[in-house]
Amino acid sequence: MNTEKQETNRKLVALTFDDGPSETTPKILDILEKYNIKATFFLIGNLITKETKPIMERELRMGCEIANHSFTHSDMAAMTGEQIREEIDKTTKLIKETVGYDVKFFRPPYISLSDEMYENIDLPFIVGLGCRDWEPDATAKERKEIVLNEVKDGTLVLLHDFIGNDNTVEALPGIIEGLKEQGYTFVTASEIFLEKGIDPNVKRKLWTNVFG
Repeated sequence: MNTEKQETNRKLVALTFDDGPSETTPKILDILEKYNIKATFFLIGNLITKETKPIMERELRMGCEIANHSFTHSDMAAMTGEQIREEIDKTTKLIKETVGYDVKFFRPPYISLSDEMYENIDLPFIVGLGCRDWEPDATAKERKEIVLNEVKDGTLVLLHDFIGNDNTVEALPGIIEGLKEQGYTFVTASEIFLEKGIDPNVKRKLWTNVFG
């Protein structure tokens, strides 16, 4: 009983990465493996191929989670309901066929939203705490400092593993070490909701922290 209570009260953070799988993803996985931590990867469906399948398999072997980031990474707010469902369903189906994994979360491309998206996507919407890491001029130091200054217990951190995003690769060890020094434990998106006792299935809710 005491152990369970202590675990529930742990300070938790979930690192999440968008726009893979790509040649940057193994660099991210190398760092996560070095520190023995897990993360959640929001995949673009049209990047899932026989060449990137081993990256996805490695993610799952490491205890990481895979989620849905659309099929084409287009502005889904401009789409019809049928187009939206196709973006989601093709990606979810491809992930299942490729590595046998059932996705539990969705992140909208560009965090662009519409009523049609809410009505046609039956997955929790994850936004996350951004650190400008999609902007080429944001340095590794700036990215690290934003995360370390703004993370709170229950935060989902928004990062990217797209091709060429070397500043995030460079920033990641400092982010991990800094958060460890602050007493955080790294978990997947599913685990952060489960351990904090929060149901993510809330309509029209955009999650950046499980507490609100």
